[in-house]
Amino acid sequence: MSQIRVLIADDHALMREGLRGLLQTKDGIEIVGEAETGREAVELAVALKPDVVLMDIAMPLLSGLEATRQLSKRVPSTRVLVLSSYNDDDFVQQLAEVGGAGYLLKQGTYKDVLRAIHEAHKGNAFFSPAICKRLSDKYRESIVRGAPLNEGKSRPLTSRQTELLQLIAEGRGNKQAAAQLGLSIKTVERHRQRLMDKLDIHDVAGLTRYAISRGLVESSAAARTTVLQSP
Repeated sequence: MSQIRVLIADDHALMREGLRGLLQTKDGIEIVGEAETGREAVELAVALKPDVVLMDIAMPLLSGLEATRQLSKRVPSTRVLVLSSYNDDDFVQQLAEVGGAGYLLKQGTYKDVLRAIHEAHKGNAFFSPAICKRLSDKYRESIVRGAPLNEGKSRPLTSRQTELLQLIAEGRGNKQAAAQLGLSIKTVERHRQRLMDKLDIHDVAGLTRYAISRGLVESSAAARTTVLQSP
């Protein structure tokens, strides 16, 4: 039986160690790499082409959802399972929009993780049991009403705008963001203005709150970097 090649992406070393300790003892699963930022996860996945990526949703430099969106385009054969502490329908909807294969709650069991890996490798979607019934009921109601699932949603951000929004929320100014994204400062300034215009949010605090609400950064991480934020 061929091995399922798995990449673990989480900024907490303890979580990575726990997942690795569980998975490397299981027949049929091979851990091919680990990443501690979303950007590193994308780079490693492009290089290693794992079958499955276990991706934390709140990752530094690039969120798990944005990393998933990039991987679905750059390495479509790799299936991404998002790990999250957020039991929130909006995040699950975002996962579907960016091409993820499943949504796992960190409060769940290791059996869920193992089952999700095998289901994703088969090409199936997997959601933690705690959210399956609620989502089923919600979408069934939407279908009965004939309403679109994304009813009322505003225009989605582009990949570049999402990356920049996260960097702003993490406390990085235009110069730092330009270096991180490989762009000129003037280009970053243009992207930043378009981002603010699209969201109709024109201050760093407001952008940070929005980034937290979208799962791009955790509130604790944003609070630690507020002092570093500059307009």
